[in-house]
Amino acid sequence: MRPLLFGVLGCSLVLSVHSMYSSGDDVIELTPSNFHKEVIQSDSLWLVEFYAPWCGHCKNLAPDWKKAATALKGIVKIGAVDADQHKSLGGQYGVRGFPTIKIFGANKNQPEEYQGGRSSQAIVDGAMNALRTLVKDRLSGRSSGSGYNQQSGGGGGGGSTKDVVELTDDNFNKMVLDSDDVWMVEFFAPWCGHCKNLEPEWAAAAATVKERTKGKVRLGAVDATVHQGVSSRYGIRGFPTIKIFRKGEEAEDYQGGRSRGDIIEKAMDLFSDNAPAPELLEILNEDILKKTCEDSQLCVIAVLPHILDTGAAGRNGYLEVMMKMAEKYKKMMWGWLWTEAGAQMDLESSLGIGGFGYPAMAAINARKMKFALLKGSFSDTGIHEFLRELSVGRGSPTTLGGGAMPKIHTAEPWDGKDGQLPVEEDYDLSDVDLDDDFDKDEL
Repeated sequence: MRPLLFGVLGCSLVLSVHSMYSSGDDVIELTPSNFHKEVIQSDSLWLVEFYAPWCGHCKNLAPDWKKAATALKGIVKIGAVDADQHKSLGGQYGVRGFPTIKIFGANKNQPEEYQGGRSSQAIVDGAMNALRTLVKDRLSGRSSGSGYNQQSGGGGGGGSTKDVVELTDDNFNKMVLDSDDVWMVEFFAPWCGHCKNLEPEWAAAAATVKERTKGKVRLGAVDATVHQGVSSRYGIRGFPTIKIFRKGEEAEDYQGGRSRGDIIEKAMDLFSDNAPAPELLEILNEDILKKTCEDSQLCVIAVLPHILDTGAAGRNGYLEVMMKMAEKYKKMMWGWLWTEAGAQMDLESSLGIGGFGYPAMAAINARKMKFALLKGSFSDTGIHEFLRELSVGRGSPTTLGGGAMPKIHTAEPWDGKDGQLPVEEDYDLSDVDLDDDFDKDEL
């Protein structure tokens, strides 16, 4: 009988340890399965205690926590999380000791630490103060928000977060997995210090990458404390975690640095891996020049010798060099153009090329109306040296002649063939009187 009694007492002791709060209390028991629905999606103010059943201070707090919950019933919600059993939930909110009390107010994704006393009266007072703050915020029209830009109060210092796409459990598949674009996705937690440090870098990188890749590489962010479905699918355990998504491929961990420069460099590498080389266009009218140069940070323009000077083989050799360089520098998203010497004299004049020194090459920044000329050889090595200097912001730019884009004349496209000399007319000299005047001396 004594062993049985001991067993019953042992079970009772275990149950009492793991049941600090019961269904009969006004304290709402919270778990990973109900936390999002009960707290995050709620309009109510919540005070949540994170506790461990073995913690002496937690046991001392329990009677006052229950009493406060009863006093605040219908006004403020009081909850409790067994953070010893549900370690992942405690980890999401940075719980390091017990008991930890957090206030989930206007911004549910960025709870505040409760710093008040532990008596029932102090807890009620703290709750009512938080409630007054919440009501004042609502009266003044302040939005609570739960998006990416809320994790550090708006992301000061690096750029607008508008180019970071906010991803959720509902839109992730459509936006990311079904997209032909490449995605870099940050999984963050609003309370995470490293995430807050990353946010301005991520936002600044998103704006630059969007512009340089024309939206072909996109940066997104998932609040992993809210959208736990997609986060658990990709095994997110720490914050921030950055993953790379390409259509039809497994997600890849990003292992690079956290500065905007590191992020942009990786994004441009991803872009160049997946993007075709830019098209090399002949300048046939004003629209071609305008669209190419206005849509690109730089447009690289070659003025090639006349077809009669090089033939088709020679011209194709020059074009092949240009296409090789366009492929090499495709992640820069520059425009690539060419024209025949003499076809666009206004353009040559504005670049200071006109009349000699073909082939020639210039890089134009249409936004600043500046250009730089190739001073080396028109070869793989010479052009690479020229473009490499420009890509790192070096070089000696000059203001475009006239301070505006030159007039472009409509031209016929090259047919890919050798040039033909113009056919000269045959003159019939039979009717010309060739007399002896040639022999006379002229006075």
